[in-house]
Amino acid sequence: MAEDIADQDAAGTVAFAYEMGVLKRLRRAGWWHAGVRDPESVAEHSLRVAQLAALIAAEEGADPARAAYLGMWHDSQETRIGDIPHSARPYVDVVSNERITEEQIAGLPDAAAKTIHEAVTEYESQETLESRCAKDADRLECLMQAVEYREAGYTRVDGWIESSRAKIQTPFGQRLADAALTVSPLTWRNR
Repeated sequence: MAEDIADQDAAGTVAFAYEMGVLKRLRRAGWWHAGVRDPESVAEHSLRVAQLAALIAAEEGADPARAAYLGMWHDSQETRIGDIPHSARPYVDVVSNERITEEQIAGLPDAAAKTIHEAVTEYESQETLESRCAKDADRLECLMQAVEYREAGYTRVDGWIESSRAKIQTPFGQRLADAALTVSPLTWRNR
């Protein structure tokens, strides 16, 4: 009997991992409005969000690992609903990310389900410094991606840059956004 439960836990976890693999193929749809033919995937976006969240958190006195963890899960619900561009949201009734997550994690063992549920709830509530660092990282990543697309010749990305910059709240996040607007995306090659 215990072996059956363990096998169910393993099967549920693997099924969830396969679902998360969809994020590698799911493109960030809003960039198509700017003419980007092959935008980055949600998984690519989420990786840099998690990295930036850790860096912002470290400078803000928050827990970098927790902020990165929140950033890692912030768009995981898009396996079920896709990446809905901001312009489409007024026309689509979407359930909360917390509800989607609850359905996604239903087959996971208790401890695994609990940690993901708590991360998504914390991120969505924006009540902790770590969640605010992760949210700023999401906005900063969008700004940086827009700068990279602009450098690649896409000219209709200013709206993403301006709206993302305006919403960043943490002092270090704001400093990073200002730097991202002046530092070349290829500066790292010359160090």
